[in-house]
Amino acid sequence: MNKLVKNERVMMILIPVVSAILGLIAGAVIMLLGGYDPMLGYQSLFDGMFGTPKAIGETIRAMTPLALAGIAVAFAYKTGLFNIGVEGQLLVGWLASVWVGYAFDLPAVIHIPLAVLAAAAAGAVWAFIPGFLKAKFHVHEVIVSIMMNYIALYTTSSLIRTYLYAGNEKSYDIKESASLASSFLAQLTDNSRLHYGILITIAAAIVMWFILNKTAKGFELRAVGFNQHASQYAGMNVGRNIVLSMAISGAFAGLAGAMEGLGTFQYMGTFTAFTGTGFDGIAVALLGANSAIGILLASFFFGGLQTAAPQMNFMTGVPSELIQIVIALIIFFVASSYLIRWVLGRAGKGGAK
Repeated sequence: MNKLVKNERVMMILIPVVSAILGLIAGAVIMLLGGYDPMLGYQSLFDGMFGTPKAIGETIRAMTPLALAGIAVAFAYKTGLFNIGVEGQLLVGWLASVWVGYAFDLPAVIHIPLAVLAAAAAGAVWAFIPGFLKAKFHVHEVIVSIMMNYIALYTTSSLIRTYLYAGNEKSYDIKESASLASSFLAQLTDNSRLHYGILITIAAAIVMWFILNKTAKGFELRAVGFNQHASQYAGMNVGRNIVLSMAISGAFAGLAGAMEGLGTFQYMGTFTAFTGTGFDGIAVALLGANSAIGILLASFFFGGLQTAAPQMNFMTGVPSELIQIVIALIIFFVASSYLIRWVLGRAGKGGAK
């Protein structure tokens, strides 16, 4: 048992699972303190996540942009960078996909890939700026990417109002030829908003894993993240790899925006506040241990919590905001992984005895 606990791969699985359980337990305690029945609250929550085909479809639909945002965060983190600008990159990707989806009349086989690639390119360009400043002038990427979030928020809203405004605080709808909506998936899940973007998300997770683990460039990117000085001594171009890493991360974030613009909504609103998806991607990456499969599972979990929270509120009166508290507690426990490792280690020694 002790050998099992010491196995790093096992710990990578155990820590997120234990963190999620502890977060749910802490949420139950908060419900009790608030005078609510935690058993009834969680029953309605899980019914809202998995109880019907529509609930499952909405959970998968919600996980799609969350997973891509998590992949964006994880890719940068794996290469030694903290891309906190995923929210802004998502917004510019969303706008780019909607503009291409509205402005062109093309066959679907061309229109959809073009709109998706436009979103990825917009996100990559937006992330290129903090990457370039980091590589060239050693400006910390966190500071620049936070500033870029606000620039993206207000710039996208201004551009929509100026060039794409359809009234009711939203852009024109995209053409049907650019839509990721699926009548087949909707029918399969009792008219949920599930769309073909889930296939793009799964492909993106595979691409992330392949780049980082199966290519020479991925090895370079990870090496720079581990130790820039050693990488430079080995002949690697540190600055170029920093810029490339941020651009790839931004491309994934831009795809997250395309999932909203081409899939869920078919348009973009004139936002006055952040969507929160880009920031939730940080939580998804942490719970998923920055691994491709872990991020898919974590985004499914978080997506379900978010979509089912209103039903929990409607059925039991438990405030929907409690779900955000539970998510925050889960991340707290993930961040306290050293303590969880210690407890599991002690348990392992007890089992060995």
